[in-house]
Amino acid sequence: MEPMELLELIREAIIHEVKNNDFVTLYRDPLLGFVAASDPGFTKLSKWTETSHLMPEDLLPGARSVVCFFLPFAPEIAYANEVEKEQVARQWAVAYSDTNTLIGQINTRLIELLSQCGIQANAEPATGNFFEDTLRSHWSHKSIAVMAGIGSFGLHQLVITDAGCAGRLGSIVIDADLPASKPEQKERCEYFVSESCLDCLLACPVKAIDEESPFDRWACWQQCLNNAEDFPDLGDDVKVCGKCAVVGPCALESAV
Repeated sequence: MEPMELLELIREAIIHEVKNNDFVTLYRDPLLGFVAASDPGFTKLSKWTETSHLMPEDLLPGARSVVCFFLPFAPEIAYANEVEKEQVARQWAVAYSDTNTLIGQINTRLIELLSQCGIQANAEPATGNFFEDTLRSHWSHKSIAVMAGIGSFGLHQLVITDAGCAGRLGSIVIDADLPASKPEQKERCEYFVSESCLDCLLACPVKAIDEESPFDRWACWQQCLNNAEDFPDLGDDVKVCGKCAVVGPCALESAV
């Protein structure tokens, strides 16, 4: 299979799973990017994340490429969480839960399809990929998304894509090459470009975002744990907030 054919197979499989899921959550068109498993950025991730970040070969011996995808939520999901000022909107919590499951289904489907083509693949879950003592990831979908050219980090430490940051990221490692190209790296956060936007900072209920200080991941995490208590029927993994992801110009599109 030619690299462009492989890329199109992956793209079509993701779109198929999104359109045929059984969830109430609605999505916009997925975004797709990829990066070579040999990219030097992977060796830097342990410094960026301050953890023993996994290498692609740790997930799949013989890894050649890492594919990353972004599933952007429908606008009404972001709007619901923006309008609900006192707590997390149920639509947002449901979307988080649904999409974590959907990403698992996408990866399972991709592993099956690629295996039929003689290509091996493996993936990490959409969530829970972090060390509890540091709250830093051992497989950072966000950092990989930036390496793959899907988006860039904002002041809120979310990845801003051309479809905004209201959505979820997934990734999969494969032992095949994809078309050699260097993804465009551009700044998408208005604060980093002109310091003209502080919407995410103002929206954070626990002041975890600050212009002068590092992101307070512990305050953010505690807020997510507190919010999870409002949705016991949705399972243990609905530790959400998302208030910084649904405000300002970067919620549903690139701000720049």
